[in-house]
Amino acid sequence: MSSKVHEDAHLFTQRVWISLCLSRRCDCGGECLLEVLHVAGVEIQLTAAASFLTILQEESVSIHTYAHSFLQIILLHLEHRDAGVSNAWLETLLSVIEALPKETLRHEILNPLVSKAQLSQTIQSRLVSCKILGKLTNKFDGHTIKREIIPLVKSLCQDVEYEVRSCMCRHLENIAQGIGADLTKSVVLPELIELSRDEGCSVRLAAFETLVNLLDIFDADDRSQTILPLVKSFCEKSFKADESILISLSFHLGKLCHGLYGIFTPDQHLRFLEFYKKLCTLGLQQENGHNENQIPSQILEQEKKYISVRKNCAYNFPAMIVFVDPKNFHLELYSTFFCLCHDPEVPVRYTIAICFYEVSKLLNSGVYLIHKELITLLQDESLEVLDALIDHLPEILELMSTGGENNIQENKLSSLPDLIPALTAAEQRAAASLKWRTHEKLLQKYACLPHVISSDQIYYRFLQRMFTIMMTNNVLPVQKAASRTLCIFLRYNRKQEQRHEVIQKLIEQLGQGKSYWSRLRFLDTCEFIIEIFSKSFFCKYFFLPAIELTHDPVANVRMKLCYLLPKVKSTLKIPADKHLLQQLEMCVRKLLCQEKDKDVLAIVKRTVLELDRMEMSMDSFQKKFYEKDLLDQEKEREELLLLEMEQLEKEKQQNDGRPMSEKTFEKKRRDTKTPTNLPKSIPISVPGPSSSSPSTSKEIKKSKLIRSQSINNQAFHAKYGNLDKCASKSSTAAYAPSLSGLAKTSMISLTDDSFRTRNASSLSSSFSPNSPLPSTSRGTGNSVDPKSSGSKDTQPRKATLKSRKSNP
Repeated sequence: MSSKVHEDAHLFTQRVWISLCLSRRCDCGGECLLEVLHVAGVEIQLTAAASFLTILQEESVSIHTYAHSFLQIILLHLEHRDAGVSNAWLETLLSVIEALPKETLRHEILNPLVSKAQLSQTIQSRLVSCKILGKLTNKFDGHTIKREIIPLVKSLCQDVEYEVRSCMCRHLENIAQGIGADLTKSVVLPELIELSRDEGCSVRLAAFETLVNLLDIFDADDRSQTILPLVKSFCEKSFKADESILISLSFHLGKLCHGLYGIFTPDQHLRFLEFYKKLCTLGLQQENGHNENQIPSQILEQEKKYISVRKNCAYNFPAMIVFVDPKNFHLELYSTFFCLCHDPEVPVRYTIAICFYEVSKLLNSGVYLIHKELITLLQDESLEVLDALIDHLPEILELMSTGGENNIQENKLSSLPDLIPALTAAEQRAAASLKWRTHEKLLQKYACLPHVISSDQIYYRFLQRMFTIMMTNNVLPVQKAASRTLCIFLRYNRKQEQRHEVIQKLIEQLGQGKSYWSRLRFLDTCEFIIEIFSKSFFCKYFFLPAIELTHDPVANVRMKLCYLLPKVKSTLKIPADKHLLQQLEMCVRKLLCQEKDKDVLAIVKRTVLELDRMEMSMDSFQKKFYEKDLLDQEKEREELLLLEMEQLEKEKQQNDGRPMSEKTFEKKRRDTKTPTNLPKSIPISVPGPSSSSPSTSKEIKKSKLIRSQSINNQAFHAKYGNLDKCASKSSTAAYAPSLSGLAKTSMISLTDDSFRTRNASSLSSSFSPNSPLPSTSRGTGNSVDPKSSGSKDTQPRKATLKSRKSNP
């Protein structure tokens, strides 16, 4: 034990010594460090290499000082007996080469490299020379490269050791990019041709991969007359060689077919396609009845390589669609795609799931051909496959629903009845697993469903499930994802009766729920509603239930509400919402006066200051809020349009019994939009009570036109004519009394509980099954007068609070 402590102490001392030498930047030319590193162990060597690299990256010293003090130390340790240490110093040197001037590179690195690359040197020395030459090429002009570097490259390509030939071959790509196309054709290509016929398998593989990576440099003649025969021969011999060659070949096959596209004869084209198909099923035809434990280790290793080959084929599938032309997909590649989607190994199915979106885009109008494969992957038993697929699920479903066309009159997913069961089963499978991030992501992606299936399907198959997740799931990010998706479902819902039912459930089961956790989720939902819906919608349905939670018996609920209050206040417009602003101020006053929890009280005081600094929006457009007001007006217009479309659909059903299609509604919605740059993801919002609409279609169109003109006129008059008349900060304060003094008057005794009790009783009565939803429509509500409101309901409200305390 004492020896171990002594060793650690000695190691720590050496590290400190290196740090001191580096920090002093002494003028010893690095001799003090050289003395330390000469006897240092692996840890110290690795620490020194990392420190030298950090000094270079942070520019702690000038490059001249760096080259003078540290370069020789780096070069001396390149051939360290420990491979890890040698690689660490080499990585440092390769980074230093990028910063050093040409003269230093020539004298300190290139000139010594001539002797280091000779056959008389060790293999490690020659391998290091190959890597340094690949880096040096980009630092010198063509004349220097041709005269001093190319001879060294040719010598290393002809080295007696296959490791050196393979290493130099892999760095020919960097050299080719540095010397240009002409020298590459005359110098590099002959070396690659010769190395492609090398006796060493690893050398041939390196030559093949380098040729594929350099295809763009060679012209059509070189590709057809030189490279294509080499590639053809390589592919023919690959099945007889090591499986590692098949792995590399399958990985580069897509790039190879793309680079050689246009020079294949029909026969060669067919041969390469058949070769790819054969690789896609490699290892699947070999049937055996052995248990995995009974199979020899070499056969298991072989099967792993076969899996890698099929995985690479799945990776290259989009490139092969381009190779055969998407029009020929069904005839040439569908059976192969089917096999990859049903492959017995998860890595293969995972890779094809990642590529599914690219395949869908390439097929365009032929995307209907892979409907069944989408269902198969959604129902896959592996959650890894599902996780890979849902990354682009909204885009895939949109392509499926439109058939790859921009203007489509019919939803193509109507012919795919298995989609909804597959989506619900995928969500339940994710919910039953421990991978909550996959579940969260899936719920977030389900927000796209209103674009691809009907609102009735969403209401009956998905919406109640979102409620269940919000009420029962134990993972907070999953609950929030379900809450946001439910809000989007609500905004797209096309039936007012269903919308009101959802709103009532949100208020009763969450906002007035017995569990404080449900009430916290209600506040999360309110935040999403403020983001997604118009201000008037929130004020109409959720403003009062939200601020009612200022009297919640649980401190965490009150605290969360305090954080939300600035957003709640931002939904108000003056003077229409003056009565709601007064109710908000009264709730805040009571919090200041009656709050006993010190943490909540501290947050209340900070919130009061923030509320006081906020500038209120006006009913008319203001220059500073113009974009936000315009966006809110667009949301409100869509909410009104939703009512009109519902009324129009009812009339059509009465007349001819045919419901309006989803696509007709979408077109109608787009036609009534103002020409503003709004995000595509903003969904349709839910309005309040239905307004009366004309009885005939002509009258409907006329009224909509008049309404649209009047709204636009108001918007433009507000923007250009009334900017001078917009209420200033001082005039706004006339409608919103300052809250800054509330903190000072927190000790004043306010005994008026009328607002709290009256609203508690009104909410509980108004949300009975036989009563309509409460609303606080702008311009129609009376402002609350605390002096005139009685306090008869004070005791019932206190009893309610006590009952809540017993069930937090």
